[in-house]
Amino acid sequence: MAFTPRLPTLLAATLIPTLAAADPSITVAKPWVRYLLPSVPAAAYMTVQNNAGAPATLTAAASPACGMLMLHQSQDASGMSMMMDVPSITIPAHGSVTLAPGGYHLMCMQPNMKVGDTISLTLTFQDGTKLNIPAQVYGAQSSP
Repeated sequence: MAFTPRLPTLLAATLIPTLAAADPSITVAKPWVRYLLPSVPAAAYMTVQNNAGAPATLTAAASPACGMLMLHQSQDASGMSMMMDVPSITIPAHGSVTLAPGGYHLMCMQPNMKVGDTISLTLTFQDGTKLNIPAQVYGAQSSP
């Protein structure tokens, strides 16, 4: 009976799903969170870059530091500023979308954090890609 080394095969089978799940075509720059008080929602901001040849659609976000994390957009309508829950945010092919005050952002309900913390955010895209990112927490009068 001949010996067949199976360790390389087992390692490859274990690592391939991990490598496939990390999509290098989507990257995030400058993630940060503005936190006010535990009773007031916090907001997360960043730039999401899509280096792929097709659009990418952000469909959900989550964080252990938030009771609920929602995709939101601030808009001015007839001189009134409004925040609205949005079902998704499309990042164009070879383009980016900036989540910033006054525009798209992630709304963190029931925040469990403090200024100076680094929290974990998970972005989920329509194709199933999940991107875990750290975000620094800033107070009302500061930002990166």
